[in-house]
Amino acid sequence: MSSFLGVPLDAAYHLVCALTGVLTPVLGGLAAVAGIIVFTMAVRLLIAPLSFRALRGQAAQARLAPQLQALRQRYGKQPERFQRELAALYQREGTSMLAGLWPILAQWPFLSVMYLLFRSSRVAGDPNQLLAHSLLGVPLGTHVLSGAGVLSGQGAVFFGLFAILAALCWLSARVARRMAPASAAAPAPSAPARGAGLLSILPYATVVFAAFLPLAAALYLLTTTAWTTAERWLWTRRGPARNSGRSC
Repeated sequence: MSSFLGVPLDAAYHLVCALTGVLTPVLGGLAAVAGIIVFTMAVRLLIAPLSFRALRGQAAQARLAPQLQALRQRYGKQPERFQRELAALYQREGTSMLAGLWPILAQWPFLSVMYLLFRSSRVAGDPNQLLAHSLLGVPLGTHVLSGAGVLSGQGAVFFGLFAILAALCWLSARVARRMAPASAAAPAPSAPARGAGLLSILPYATVVFAAFLPLAAALYLLTTTAWTTAERWLWTRRGPARNSGRSC
């Protein structure tokens, strides 16, 4: 493994091992699972400024909904002009359509490290001790299609996790829709009708993605999705007056 990947991998390994050791007297066999959850929460705290910026950007888009609708009505049949006017509006308001992507992009390296950590038999030149830990008897490095297969106790653990993740994705999407009026979420007149359908199922791509990850990385994804859902819900509880500030 290259040093570029080895340094963060070694750091994550020692951190999760340390958390597991601290939590073992309290949680026993679930200590490694709790360590992954704590690790994920630490990552979310680290990127909290980006998450806050993303939420402010989404609030700004809701505030700009009437202007967005006016642009669609005026330039709906001129896609290039519409995009120029839209970009100018976002620039004036200090936000962008991609504001919500920054927390996802910032987490990608951490999720990649978690994936590699539980796919590597050796870390820092020694056997990977984390691979000996499990959740309800399922090793944390196991893939849903490996081992006993889907029609087994192992499969039940994975599909239970996927069901919880799907429920969180549904709840997160529902809360996100509350953050913006219908006019802000409506597609441009020239957009095909199937675009709206695609947007409605896009959040569930997280569940499909989780099916290709080892159990430990899927737990990371579950935890970060729960965190995102809680952030959005707390943001909506602040009220429209406090959420309408200019995005930095």
